[in-house]
Amino acid sequence: MDGIPAEVLRDEQRIRNFNINFGPQHPAAHGVLRLVLELDGEVIQRADPHIGLLHRATEKLAETKTYIQALPYMDRLDYMSMMANEQAYCLAVERLLGVEVPIRAQYIRVMFAEITRLLNHLLWLGAHGLDCGAMNILIYCFREREDLFDMYEAVSGARMHAAYFRPGGVYRDLPDRMPQYQASKIHNAAAVKRMNENREGSFLDFLEDFTNRFPTYVDEYETLLTDNRIWKQRTVGIGVVSPERALALGFTGAMVRGSGIAWDLRKKQPYEVYDRMDFDIPVGVNGDCYDRYLVRVQEMRESNKIIKQCIAWLRANPGPVITDNHKVAPPNRESMKSNMEELIHHFKLFTEGMHVPPGEAYAAVEHPKGEFGVYIVSDGANKPYRLKLRAPGFAHLAALDEMSRGHMIADVVAIIGTQDIVFGEIDR
Repeated sequence: MDGIPAEVLRDEQRIRNFNINFGPQHPAAHGVLRLVLELDGEVIQRADPHIGLLHRATEKLAETKTYIQALPYMDRLDYMSMMANEQAYCLAVERLLGVEVPIRAQYIRVMFAEITRLLNHLLWLGAHGLDCGAMNILIYCFREREDLFDMYEAVSGARMHAAYFRPGGVYRDLPDRMPQYQASKIHNAAAVKRMNENREGSFLDFLEDFTNRFPTYVDEYETLLTDNRIWKQRTVGIGVVSPERALALGFTGAMVRGSGIAWDLRKKQPYEVYDRMDFDIPVGVNGDCYDRYLVRVQEMRESNKIIKQCIAWLRANPGPVITDNHKVAPPNRESMKSNMEELIHHFKLFTEGMHVPPGEAYAAVEHPKGEFGVYIVSDGANKPYRLKLRAPGFAHLAALDEMSRGHMIADVVAIIGTQDIVFGEIDR
């Protein structure tokens, strides 16, 4: 070329894109989400995600366990959305069994599915915000997560791995009293009295108090982020996905709704008692990280509305919370200890398990991360012949290359965050 020395041209010709390892990062993906980025300077030309080096083989493990023994694996599959995973699994088993779930149990399930959505979205918001430089949002979100974990613990005895949903219903009815704090060296009697103010009543009283407070907390999150110019600089116009591409890439949940498509299984293919609930489907306009943030924040407000409706119904309608078919669900402890027939049912259920009729079933729920599906093939035995899971995050992570191209390295952090920080269910 005119005016350029030949030796310079030769140097230019020797310049190539270079590859770097981005990660391993995000312990939520078991410390093993590694991206191989091809860079032109700081601009991404290609992103190759590597996942699952600590593969847990949940699907194969479930095929070696009875249907009840396999249930707790669902909690561990995605440890931010425990009961949502349990719900899909139970729905698939119930379809094979043809079991009718008591209506009160359905309301409890829907209520806890939405509590789980709040748990997931609060972790997502706190961690995503922290990754993008909003250092204080994590503390705000974890404040509310503590109350929600207390609810998990009140009904199941565990703060995360609840195993509360069971084929045919739920493990037990809602407790009449919330666990209370005790005075200690750290908190004296006066401090504990203040901490227990909203714990004096039943579980539903505590939950109702939370739902009354929660909208003001969401307002606080929005005050910190929504109109914050730094937050908008990190998220507006980043990772744009058109509606057509979102459908083609298999997006579900907030990822597809952020692109402007009002697809929500709770509305479009209702299960449990969602058809009785009044709530809206928030959608985005531009399909960028900012829109997906707005969608998830609004989803938290809608989940709060659903929980309020469940509370009102559950207060007015007592009843059974699990099927009375003792080949599927255990008898209560009183009858088990006084009746030989019930004792046999109890023994056989927890040693041999239930025998599920031959057939196949797929059940999907509107998981906090998208469509989470459980596909079970039964050969009539007490264990699944085959079990396959549809992990919503898998399709999202597969699109990370397309979403990242042309962006800067720092934008990758925002794109991983917008897909939802925790990719636990991918490692199945």
